[in-house]
Amino acid sequence: MRDTRESRLLLVLLIAIAFALITVDIRGGQESPVDGARQAAAAVFGPVENGVASAVDPIGNAIGAVRDSGERHDRIAALEQENAALKARLGSDDRNRSRLRELDAMLKTAGAGQYGIKGAEVIAIGAAQGFSWTVTIDVGARDGIRRDMTVLNGSGLVGRVTTVGPSTSTVLLANDPDFTVGTRMEKTDELGFATGQGDRPLLVQLLNGKAKVKAGDRLVTFGSQADKPFVPGVPVGEVVRVDPSGGGLTRNIYVRPYVGFTKLDIVGVVVQAPRTDPRDMVLPQKPKPAPTVTVTVTPPPPDGQQQPGANQNQAQQQGVKPEDQARQPNQQQPQDQQPQDQGETP
Repeated sequence: MRDTRESRLLLVLLIAIAFALITVDIRGGQESPVDGARQAAAAVFGPVENGVASAVDPIGNAIGAVRDSGERHDRIAALEQENAALKARLGSDDRNRSRLRELDAMLKTAGAGQYGIKGAEVIAIGAAQGFSWTVTIDVGARDGIRRDMTVLNGSGLVGRVTTVGPSTSTVLLANDPDFTVGTRMEKTDELGFATGQGDRPLLVQLLNGKAKVKAGDRLVTFGSQADKPFVPGVPVGEVVRVDPSGGGLTRNIYVRPYVGFTKLDIVGVVVQAPRTDPRDMVLPQKPKPAPTVTVTVTPPPPDGQQQPGANQNQAQQQGVKPEDQARQPNQQQPQDQQPQDQGETP
């Protein structure tokens, strides 16, 4: 249609008629004059609308699914995060229980030796610092840590502090080849020097070449002057091998350390030394050997023979003394046998 004056007037007229019909329909309510026309239109165009709707519904559903897929994806992601958090919580509970056991053992060790300790957590290993066996702990100068302090845990000697930063420190482990500590044998008090050998047992050189040592003997730290770098009485390890005595001035033994250096977690830095040497008080108690019971089975006597001591046991059960039993005749006299008269001749 061309845009002419007549077409414009027609458009205005149609709009006016539409507004008039809408006004009449609204004012008429249920008795509207155009209600019949509306019903007729519904009867004609209703099937067409249903057909178009059935054809368009899958498309609409697909569009809605695409629109809602983002929300479902976010919900699934949230559920996965909750599940991961729950698993992490369950795993952390086991780890927390393990750490509590380590902390409890360390506090018992410190209490037995009267060591004043500062608890710390191992946060890094020393691979970045060279080939030395070292770890980094999360306490430093701000926590009162100083160089050459003894480090221990619930099992025994861990090492000594070598470098101190504001909030972290480096600990040289006792199994490092550059690590040396004075030791004392339990009970015998034989002195020596222990040196680390990496993942092998510690090498201890006893000052007495004729010292009597055997596997299973235990060692503690001897202590240093002014208790630095080592305080006395900290458990070191247990002897696993002894070199034969060659008549030299010293003797080598090999000691398995109590501490597992590859699984360190909670440690304690000794910030206050004990007032007196705890000696062997910190060593764990050795388990008592179980009593041995020996049962001897006596074989039965051969047929027709009486076991030695049977008569004596039987007499004791009947209340007859052994000496009285020896005086009694072995056989009783028969009752039907009468003694012969003294005057009768055979």
